[in-house]
Amino acid sequence: MEIKFIAVGGTIDKVYFDSLSRYEIGESNINDILKDGRINFKYKVSSILKKDSLDMTDQDRLIIHQAVQAEINDKIIITHGTDTMIETAKVLADIKNKVIVLTGAMEPAKFKSSDAIFNIGFAVAAVQTLPHGVYLAISGKIFTPDNVMKNRILKQFEEKM
Repeated sequence: MEIKFIAVGGTIDKVYFDSLSRYEIGESNINDILKDGRINFKYKVSSILKKDSLDMTDQDRLIIHQAVQAEINDKIIITHGTDTMIETAKVLADIKNKVIVLTGAMEPAKFKSSDAIFNIGFAVAAVQTLPHGVYLAISGKIFTPDNVMKNRILKQFEEKM
């Protein structure tokens, strides 16, 4: 079994640049997170976009869809910005015979207080145990794209009421 990680940007990969006093999306943090976690499975990482999810377009979602569709591995984790993660998950819903799990973070992975490490580990467990389909693994829960919303006040995802 091999897990494919596809990084498309988002807060999870943001880094702080003092000279600009703002954040910018840097290299994917997935390899560092997995190395520090002493994982025991095969994986590959591809970074296909470096975008804040608020800047993600339909064309970007098509690029993600094509990459997932073309992937030979049937277990795929996508790291994505949390603001439009749900929209991307819905676009991927027509892909069959794969377990696709989207995750991200509310704070950059480089921050000690970030939820990134937990969410990556949670997504790894989810992608290995769920049946084929598209899911979000974040905030300690597994969601389907049609039954989830982001609660910006609490900085977490929750089921739609």
